[in-house]
Parts: sequence; C-alpha cells; structure tokens
Amino acid sequence: MLAFSGLVLWKISVAKRHPDRVYIRPIAGLKAIDEAIGRAAELGTPILFNPGIEDFTNIQTLAALGVLGHVAKKCAQFSTPIIVTTCKPVMVAICEDVLRSAFDSAGRPDMMHVSEVRFISTQNDLAALGASALMVDRRVASVFLFGSYDYTSLLISEGGKIAGCMQIAATADYYQVPFFIASCDYVVMVEELFACSSYLSREPVMMGSVAGQDFGKLLLLSLLGIGVVLATIYGTGNPFNGYERLFSF
Repeated sequence: MLAFSGLVLWKISVAKRHPDRVYIRPIAGLKAIDEAIGRAAELGTPILFNPGIEDFTNIQTLAALGVLGHVAKKCAQFSTPIIVTTCKPVMVAICEDVLRSAFDSAGRPDMMHVSEVRFISTQNDLAALGASALMVDRRVASVFLFGSYDYTSLLISEGGKIAGCMQIAATADYYQVPFFIASCDYVVMVEELFACSSYLSREPVMMGSVAGQDFGKLLLLSLLGIGVVLATIYGTGNPFNGYERLFSF
C-alpha cells in the first residue's frame, strides 16, 4: 500500500510541475464528443444524456456527472439544448446543478432555459422505454449513455438506434458492454469510464492519480508474474521438481 500510494503521489507531483509528461491514452469515445454535439448543432436538435440507473452514491454515476459537466459546456459553445433523463428522483436536482454550473462557467446561463432534466420512472425498463420514446419525439441527434446499467442497456440503446441517433456509451459493468457495442457508435469500456474526467479536464491531480494507479497495477501484475514463475519452478509438486532439487543437497 505504501508503494502504491507513493506512486500515485509521485505522479500527481509530476503532473503539477510538468503536465505534458503525464500521458493518458486517447479514448475514441471521448474524442467523438465534439462530433456528436456538432451533429446536433447542424441538425438543430437536442442531445440526450443518461447517467445510468444508480444514484450519486455509485462511483460510476459520479464519473458520469463529470462527463455531463464537460458535455454541457460543449453544448453551451454550440448553443445545443441538452436533455437529461434519469430513473432516480434524487438525481434531478443534482443534474440540474451540474448543468447550471457548466452553463454559468461557459458564460451561457440562458442555456438552462432550453435544457431540461426529466425524471421518467423508478422502474428501469419503463425509464429506458420512456427515454427511447423521447428520442423519437424530440428528434434527438446524439445520445450519451454514461454510468451503471443493467439489462435495460439494450432497451435504451436500441431506442437510440431506431431513432437514428449517434450514440456514445460508457459503463464499468463489463457484462453490459457487448450490448452497447452492438447498438452504439462508440463504447468507453470498463475502467476507461473512471479516466474520463481526467482525460477531458486535464486537471493535474486527477491525471496524476490515474497515471499513478496504472503504474501501481503494473507493479502488482509484475509481482504476480514473478510469483507464478517461482511457484512453477520451486513450488512443491511442480513439474520441474525444482523445490526437491534445490533442497536435496
């Protein structure tokens, strides 16, 4: 734990002093955000953002809210309305606050009047079907599905496919990734979701944390690999019989 924490603190220090030395691999789904918002601006229709099926206590939802703030700022630049749908009543006020803060920081507080946050239903399947119907009714151009999802991932993403929307999805629920791959244009997979805010904001502390954790994982994987090799050669009952040969003298 000391080594892991030390790596994180070291990379944060490097990111603060030399931001250009901390590298985060480009993520195709995040690079396509401008394209998706630009598409909506050209068509003169809104975009739809869904932060998943969990509330703000879920780490995936917190990551999704960070992306929502970035998307809202881009929408302010393009004067593109944004619709947020949720199945959690508590998320309505939180998403409204994220939108308001993003629009204010972009110098476009008036955008709050043409954007909206909709609570549809506490039933996940009804919420997905309601969001799909909204995509058709409002002729939504682009859809962002970020956060935690269950079996309704296919319901909501298929709705966007039928409506002809450009779709970008991201979830750490790896068993839902195949459904998003089948119905979305871009998919940010598993742990990439947690690097989204760092990638988009380029904030030194966040970038250093992500880079430090990657170095820590590399260290742990190296230790596991070394352990497997040593256990294979010198472990008891192994095919090489290295343990008995070593201690038979």
